[in-house]
Amino acid sequence: MKNIKILMMSFVAVATLGLSSCVKDLETTPIDPNVQLPQDVLKDEAAFEALLAKCYQGLACSSSDGANGGPDINGVDGGFGQYLRAYFNLQCLTTDEATCCWNDTGLPDMHNMNWQASNQFVVAMYYRIFYQVGLCNELIRQVEANPAGVKFENKGALIAEARALRALSYYHAIDLFGNVPFSTENDAVGAVGPRQINRADLFAWIEKECKELIEGNDLAAEGTNVYGRCDKGFVKMILAKLYLNAEVYIGEDRYTECAAICEDLIAKYELNDSFAALFCADNHLETANATYGATNEIIFAVPHDGINTTSYGGTNFLIFAGTGGDMNAAEAGISSGWGGLSVTKQVSERYTDGDARAMFFTAYDTEIADIFNFTSGGYKSTKFRNVNHDGTTAQTTGFVDTDFPLFRVADAHLMLAECAARGKADQAKGLASINAVRERAGVATLTSYTAQDVLDERSREFLWEGCRRSDLIRFGQFTTADYVWEYKGSVKEGAAVADHRNLFPLPPADVNANSNLKQNAGY
Repeated sequence: MKNIKILMMSFVAVATLGLSSCVKDLETTPIDPNVQLPQDVLKDEAAFEALLAKCYQGLACSSSDGANGGPDINGVDGGFGQYLRAYFNLQCLTTDEATCCWNDTGLPDMHNMNWQASNQFVVAMYYRIFYQVGLCNELIRQVEANPAGVKFENKGALIAEARALRALSYYHAIDLFGNVPFSTENDAVGAVGPRQINRADLFAWIEKECKELIEGNDLAAEGTNVYGRCDKGFVKMILAKLYLNAEVYIGEDRYTECAAICEDLIAKYELNDSFAALFCADNHLETANATYGATNEIIFAVPHDGINTTSYGGTNFLIFAGTGGDMNAAEAGISSGWGGLSVTKQVSERYTDGDARAMFFTAYDTEIADIFNFTSGGYKSTKFRNVNHDGTTAQTTGFVDTDFPLFRVADAHLMLAECAARGKADQAKGLASINAVRERAGVATLTSYTAQDVLDERSREFLWEGCRRSDLIRFGQFTTADYVWEYKGSVKEGAAVADHRNLFPLPPADVNANSNLKQNAGY
């Protein structure tokens, strides 16, 4: 069993403390209202760390009760409502990266790009985001209140990590939903619905939070925290991505600031020699944490463990749903596949011969003849595997050990390359960065490149890692007829869709319940 040294593995009662109050301001309802009072539970620093563990656990699991337990949020399915799976549905399934042959109500609408405001998969992501925000707010409130008078050794670090996790969820909120409900630990709990913050103000708030965490002394330096926990590299990646997409979010060019952060990250982290090893069952060995003495590409990963941390989302979903038909489940390190996810031909045909990232089951034609038939066509991604990098089996085949690499330094390299292609960073450094990524993949290096070349490189490098929708929007190719893929716009050959699809709708139930909220245009 891999040694994941994080308190996520011991979920005690304190881990759900205060959720009934902290989610009231987000119009969600926790399933178990029987929580203990803070002064009865938060009696030592370990109890506060267990509460912080719940903030981390929310990225990996739908519930503290395991994959089969009741989900944290009432009305949101514990399977497709898991944070990373919900994020995949919005960031990848809506693009050329993936189709799903399942016919669950509302699921085909995601790839067809004709979702309605009440779509359950959109709603699941929305509530997961703000449930996480509520958890982090409550952790900060309770640490500051300190009802039992605990003498802290790491008070600042507890708060800093909660702030960093909250910044991540607010970054996802600004990207996916635009103008969203907003609350912090300073807002009164349960009185009225939260106010709506516009995209520009949320951008400024996230930027300020990230800068304070980077410049302060409470958050661990890059690569020095316990595996699976936030450090300054994590926050710098959020800030770099915020700046990269600033033209979309606030109509301002912030590529120069993005490039500066990326150069700093590139100086502190290294590309791993093996691309495939980053997505195996023991990929925790490829982290930035020097404890393992390994090449440090992964800046932050969401840990998965086939025995201790189980869910029907995250990498468990990617591996099981991506396997089926004539594929050998044992090669993926699992008991049997679910037969759901395929890759469009527009993506699979983008790779050139010899590219180490072209990890596909290719027995079927690249073209998908029937989107509801897993075996009718479409390559199947074998990028994520529940097998150790040396080919040995993982500890179990029922759930996976493969951690999800949320942030990798390869992203910093390609962000820098994009900034350079847009004339906002040193051209030589940009060329060196894109070539570093290509060289690791085993493909020819370039002597010059365009911004479109970077977009294509990002497609090859970050398949199913949650980048694609944001990338296509930034390049103006998400809704347009200038670039289409199979079944975009509900048409097999692909078609344009309305521009309001660049944002997802707020759940009608929230809009109706909170007079402060205004629905996104087009919904």
